[in-house]
Amino acid sequence: MRVALICIDRPGHLHIRQENRPAHLAHIESSGLVEMAGPFLNEAGEMAGSLVILSVETLDQAREWAANDPYAKAGLFQSVDIREWKKVIG
Repeated sequence: MRVALICIDRPGHLHIRQENRPAHLAHIESSGLVEMAGPFLNEAGEMAGSLVILSVETLDQAREWAANDPYAKAGLFQSVDIREWKKVIG
């Protein structure tokens, strides 16, 4: 199944994102579960959140991936919404 993680950063926490970006990208690479990912941008063009599409067997597996994301561990996110997602186009 595919699962979308919709993560919104805490305001004023861009420095936390930047400091933890290498570890976050390593988590993506090492897990083998990420189908696509990228940051949301605010009006100033700065990173302000994340969209991550995972290919997993269960929602619990997606929750575990999200909990182990270095961004989450660093307290970057104001909210994380985890939803099953169906790819139709693309």
